[in-house]
Amino acid sequence: MRHVRRLELVKHGEPGEFRLVTGEPLLPSHHEVVVAVAYCGLNRLDLWTEQGRLPLPISLPRVLGGEISGTILRTGNRVHGMAPGTKVAIQSNIYCGSCEYCQNEEHSLCLHSQLLGVHRDGGLSDEILVPASMVHPVPDSTDLKSLASVVLAGSTAMHMLTNRSTIHPGQKILVIGANSGVGCYAIQIAKALGAWVVATASSPEKASLARSLGADAVVNHHLTHWPHEVRRLTAKQGVDLIIEHVGGTLLEQCFHCLARNGSIVTCGATAGQSISLNLWPFFVKQQKIIGSYGRTHADFIHTLQWLENGQLKPVIDSIHPLESATAGLIQLRNRQAIGKILIQLQNPENV
Repeated sequence: MRHVRRLELVKHGEPGEFRLVTGEPLLPSHHEVVVAVAYCGLNRLDLWTEQGRLPLPISLPRVLGGEISGTILRTGNRVHGMAPGTKVAIQSNIYCGSCEYCQNEEHSLCLHSQLLGVHRDGGLSDEILVPASMVHPVPDSTDLKSLASVVLAGSTAMHMLTNRSTIHPGQKILVIGANSGVGCYAIQIAKALGAWVVATASSPEKASLARSLGADAVVNHHLTHWPHEVRRLTAKQGVDLIIEHVGGTLLEQCFHCLARNGSIVTCGATAGQSISLNLWPFFVKQQKIIGSYGRTHADFIHTLQWLENGQLKPVIDSIHPLESATAGLIQLRNRQAIGKILIQLQNPENV
């Protein structure tokens, strides 16, 4: 019988403590599927889970990882249209489908949602068990490395730019952190929708990446007066929309880059969960700050279509085997990656 490897977080910390274990193959219930994981991307959410920094209880041991591509292994007896061997993407925010928000297709607001790698075991395992409704078949020609790099970060950016905000051709957009998962896809989506894009990057290599993805200008957000450079680039008017996922003082600085009637869409708090806001210019300039969380099913499908059509360019920094996943987490924690870090679970000839 095939033994299933899984990397379990057993103690929170920075770094946390992990153990690599083997177990029996997973068995699906009526409406579930078992997916053989091909690749699993690493995400800041994995670091927060590792550190125990999320504002919710996490049961240990826990298998991290929510950015997953793979192939169907086994299905429950009430699952139809998903044959073993089918390539699939998995939606990481598992929604209930029955609450008032899900009924209105606002899945990112689900009252009973669960996150893969947080509330339930994720993709740092040979196999993962998920509801069939969260699994989407993709064409046989799909590259599973590319799929894992886009499925979560790309759909997060898609939700921010096409659901929580609207872009009109010619608008000026600022994307924070060009080399991040959200950042590199936000640049591409904004450009495809006709925006003029300025991105932030902290090194020449990351600035080069931003330009290769379509950014019209790049500024270094580690410089003290970087907001002044953004205003200079926009003839002192500021930008119409800011895509932000860092929080803390960097989010505070974003307001100095924002035009009248402009909006900031934020989806993260890596640098801090609290900010100081000067209300006078905020309401005088009629600015907006908008929260964004996860994605709807429509955002998820939209992202997969963009990847299939070649509208999204995957950005992959490195690929590690499961046994070296903790090295990938260290690389992510130290901000040494330019693009997505992937963990490979299947042998290349089987992917």
